[in-house]
Amino acid sequence: MSLHPIEVAGLRKVGEIARKSGIKIFQDQDALLVAKELMLSDIPGAPVVNGDGKFVGFISEVDILGALELGRDISQLTAQEIMVSEQIAIDPSTTIVEAVRIMKERHVMVLPLIRENDGVVTECVTRQDLLRAWVGFGVDPKEGLTKF
Repeated sequence: MSLHPIEVAGLRKVGEIARKSGIKIFQDQDALLVAKELMLSDIPGAPVVNGDGKFVGFISEVDILGALELGRDISQLTAQEIMVSEQIAIDPSTTIVEAVRIMKERHVMVLPLIRENDGVVTECVTRQDLLRAWVGFGVDPKEGLTKF
């Protein structure tokens, strides 16, 4: 039986593959600027944080499209007015397998990683990050996930 690349590389936890530079959106940030930031990034959504960096919600391209579809002027809205308040997040010690399960069950494409001791968002993991780790594409056993 052959091992999965994540097993060969010794990667088991999402903290080993998460994007250290994942974007965070502040709750009072202009929604038009949020839309532009998401379009310039390669992730479809981002955690929304308060001034202390604590997770308060999530905003995605779909949330912004929904506001536009309703005829709302997103330049007059904040991230907090559009975001989803449900907080689906994991901590860095969550296994890669468990993260995949959560994404499938909750139908999300990005999971923020939260420090348990203070609720601060540290980074994010995407479905693409998980897929890369699983198949060994762009995975360095010493460095974790590398970006292309």
